[in-house]
Amino acid sequence: MVALSPVALAEEPVTPAPAVPSVWVLHDGKAGMASQALGLAEATGFSFVEKPLAIRLPWAGLPPQFWLAPLRAARLEEGGLRPPWPDLVIGCGRNAAMPALAIRRASGGRTLAVQVQDPRVGRGEFDMLFVPEHDRLRGLRVFVTRGAIHRVTAARLEAECRRFPALQNLPRPIIGVLIGGSNRTYRLDLHRLGEIAEAVAGAVRETGGSVVLTPSRRTGAAGLALLRQRLAGLPVAIWDGAGENPYFAYLGVADTFLVTADSVSMVSEAAATGKPVHILELDGGDAKFARFHTAMRMAGVTRPFAGRIEHWSYPPLDDTARAGAALREFVLARLAERHQP
Repeated sequence: MVALSPVALAEEPVTPAPAVPSVWVLHDGKAGMASQALGLAEATGFSFVEKPLAIRLPWAGLPPQFWLAPLRAARLEEGGLRPPWPDLVIGCGRNAAMPALAIRRASGGRTLAVQVQDPRVGRGEFDMLFVPEHDRLRGLRVFVTRGAIHRVTAARLEAECRRFPALQNLPRPIIGVLIGGSNRTYRLDLHRLGEIAEAVAGAVRETGGSVVLTPSRRTGAAGLALLRQRLAGLPVAIWDGAGENPYFAYLGVADTFLVTADSVSMVSEAAATGKPVHILELDGGDAKFARFHTAMRMAGVTRPFAGRIEHWSYPPLDDTARAGAALREFVLARLAERHQP
């Protein structure tokens, strides 16, 4: 064996440590927007700082493309958006798009700006865009997913189930019911909600199992009260917004799902489990939602709920993991370019 001298050791090439990017995550506080932005950030494996935005007046009353000073428009709980600027900013939703681009400009282009969903403003300035297939936006810097990006992982579901151990005592099979509400496209009134509650009760009586049910903010207090009334006397766990949110535990413990058609995010999150996802149809809809639901049915992920619980299997959707890996590779490559001699 030849011993290397101190001089020889000094001449050995030194491999630089991989860059660790600084990352900000912007969203407007809405659950769906936060879930997608945080889900993409988590899937990169990078550490990040979450920055929920509240849009000030008069900007709050204007479309984002008319915001003349986006960094002043966004108010944070602690301070505002100010340097030192991050290496990467991830936004989701129109209210995060213009602040993200403003950060990119203020940094002299050193901050990479990434947006989840089609922002419809400043598309050409973003370094990467992550959009669902049904949005139809395509391009060299566009990463297309089948559904919505989210925070569902096997590890998170397992951990959340441990935090709510009482759910394991519910009779099997457990039906997970994810209820949304009226939006710009769909209508969910109390009459239809009553029909859904009766259908859920009938399914439970037929299977002999139980229900874990979570509403959204759009379901409303009257809708939640109606669900409690119609499902009274059955083995049901309903989250009413009080205490810790068991949403991920519900996803983990359920054997099958009933999901209202109004939420791409809820359908995508349920589909990430690989368990049967039955769609509860609502009045309304549009071409974009139709494309999404058709694609999910054709892929064997979802089926319309026809009054009975069915059983089927499919590979869990891995859109978020693929998106996170692609973004991580892109960011590290850009940072490596900057440090080349």
